[in-house]
Amino acid sequence: MRLNTLKSSNFKSKKRLGRGIGSTKGKTSGRGHKGQKSRSGVAIKSFEGGQMPLYRRLPKRGFRTISNKKKETAIINLFKIQKILENKKNLSLSKISLSNLQKSKLINSKYKKLKLLGFGDVKSKIDIEVNSASKSAKEKIEKIGGKITLIK
Repeated sequence: MRLNTLKSSNFKSKKRLGRGIGSTKGKTSGRGHKGQKSRSGVAIKSFEGGQMPLYRRLPKRGFRTISNKKKETAIINLFKIQKILENKKNLSLSKISLSNLQKSKLINSKYKKLKLLGFGDVKSKIDIEVNSASKSAKEKIEKIGGKITLIK
């Protein structure tokens, strides 16, 4: 027994299309007459004869990549805090925090967290309570003698 003498028992010969009308698959080769489907190279994917296709019948699924963390975090820079301190001298902000800023209507009430960034400078010594702060903001406030309290 050699490899070239082996025969597969589950081999079925393909019907040869387009070999004369006597072969039952000649002339139009079983495609009918005219129309889009009789042409070569055309496949109507997911077309169900006018019935609503499966991909449109099923509900939409998936996820949104928009992070909710960004939406619920208020970002404030040092120059903005300096402006607040200059404009609102009569405002008694012993400690600048999210709740104090929301009460004085300087930050929208929809925010749940406060992040401090280091753009700008602060001239006066302040105590600030934030959820997160950048390195430069920490350095600038501690250089003046202020205090940053991080809340989790």
